[in-house]
Amino acid sequence: MVDAGVISQAQADSAEPANVQLAKETGQNSARYFSDWALPQLDMLIDEGSEALDVYTTIDLGMQRAATASIQANTPGGVQGALVSLDRDGAVRAMVGGKDYVTSNYNRATQALRQPGSAWKLFVYMAALEAGYKVGDPVVDEPVTINGWSPRNSSGRFSGTMDLRSAFAYSINTVAAKLGDEVGFSAVANMARRFGITTPVNTHPSMVLGSAEVRVIDMTAAFAAVARGGVSVQPYGITKVTTASGELLYQRPAERGQTLVDHWVAAGITDLLQTAVNTGTGRAAQIGRPVAGKTGTTTSNKDGWFLGFSSGITTGVWMGRDDAKAVGGLQGGRAPAKAFADYMRVAVARRPVEQFDTEVVLPEWQLEDEGEAYMGEPGEEGFVDENGMPIELPYDSRPPESIAPPLPPEDGPVLDQQWIEEQTGRRPPTDNGMAPKNGAVPKGTPPGPPSARPQQRPPVEPSD
Repeated sequence: MVDAGVISQAQADSAEPANVQLAKETGQNSARYFSDWALPQLDMLIDEGSEALDVYTTIDLGMQRAATASIQANTPGGVQGALVSLDRDGAVRAMVGGKDYVTSNYNRATQALRQPGSAWKLFVYMAALEAGYKVGDPVVDEPVTINGWSPRNSSGRFSGTMDLRSAFAYSINTVAAKLGDEVGFSAVANMARRFGITTPVNTHPSMVLGSAEVRVIDMTAAFAAVARGGVSVQPYGITKVTTASGELLYQRPAERGQTLVDHWVAAGITDLLQTAVNTGTGRAAQIGRPVAGKTGTTTSNKDGWFLGFSSGITTGVWMGRDDAKAVGGLQGGRAPAKAFADYMRVAVARRPVEQFDTEVVLPEWQLEDEGEAYMGEPGEEGFVDENGMPIELPYDSRPPESIAPPLPPEDGPVLDQQWIEEQTGRRPPTDNGMAPKNGAVPKGTPPGPPSARPQQRPPVEPSD
C-alpha cells in the first residue's frame, strides 16, 4: 500500500496487523463457478502475453441470479446442488457448482462424476427409435432377466402391456432393459458417445439404468443437442478477447455443429420427453409453456436429476451429497424438477413460446390448478411414478412418425456417417480436424448378440 501511494510509511509503521478484524464474508458470488471454468480456457484461445485483456463471456447475470436462488431455495439441507443452463448454440448462460462458493469452490457442475439414473434412458430410447421403434409401439412391463441380471421397477410391481411413450414417461426399468438388450448395449453406449458423454461407459446390462458416471455439463449438452433437433452442442463460455486498447485477439466463430441423429429420431425422443413432463415423473417441471425433460434418481436416493429444455434454453439440475450417501426423499421428480421450474420461469420469461414438432395434449383434469388435480385411486394394474404416487395415462398426441422430416439446409449441418463412426470408435480418427482432440474417442464396438456382451454386474445399480 505504501508502494502504491495509498498510505504513508508512517501509517504502515504504526499499523498492527494482529489487531485488524476482518469483515465477515456475506452471501456468495456464484458467478465464480463460471469464471473458474471459463477463464482457464484462455490458454487454448490466445497466445500468452503480459498485456491486460478484456474477456467477453456468455453468462447472463440475471439468469445466473435466478439459478443461484433456485438451487439455494430447493436443495435440501445437508445436500449440494448444481445447475448448468445452455442456450441453443451451447452458450453457457448460468452455472452453479454448489450452494455456496465461499464455503466450497468445488464445481459440481463441471467436475463431479455422478450416476444419472433414469436420465440415461435418453440414450436408450434414442437408440431404440433409431433402430425402428415408434413412440406408439406396444411394449410389456414384465419380469426380465438378462445375463443373470433382473432389473426391478421402483414401484415393486409390473404393469403389463403399454406403449413406448408411457414406458418412458413413467420410467419403467424393465422396458428400458429389454430395449437395451434388443438394440445392443454397445449401441446405447455409442449413442451416449455420439451425444458428447466423455466419461467411461460400460456395456453391462444395467448400464441402461444409468450406472455410468457422468458430468452435469455433459448431460446438459446432450439434452441441448436433442433440443437442437439432433445437432451437436458444445458448451462454451468465451465469445471474444481483446487487449485493453481494443485489439481483437479472439472471436468465437459460428459453428454449424454435426448432425448426430436424423430429425425424426430427435422429434420422437422430444415427444417422449414432453410426456414425461406433462403426465409422467417430471410433472413438477411444468412452467406454463411447452417443456421436454427427464428425471433421474439413483439407488437409495443418492442422486436426483432433472434435465430439460424449453424456448431454446436447456437446463440440467443435479442434487446429492458429496460423499454419495443416501438422501431421504431425494428424487429427480421432486426438488431437482422444482429447482428447474423455478429457474426456467425466469430464464425464458422474455423469450417467445416455442412449440415442439409434436404436441402432447393434456386432458382437462390435468389442466386444473395443481392443488385441485387428483390422481385417482390406482387399480390392480395402475401405474405409480418414481415417487410412488399413483398416476393415470389419458393424453392425446400426434406421433412424430407422421411428420415428414425436413430437408437439411444447403449450408446447414448434415449427417456425417464417417464422423459418427469416428466418434463412436467404429473407425480410427482421420486427420481432417473432425476427430476429438481430447483423446476421448471411445473403444466401443458395433452391437452384437447377447452372448457376445459382457455379463459382469457393476456394484451399484440405480433404481430410477
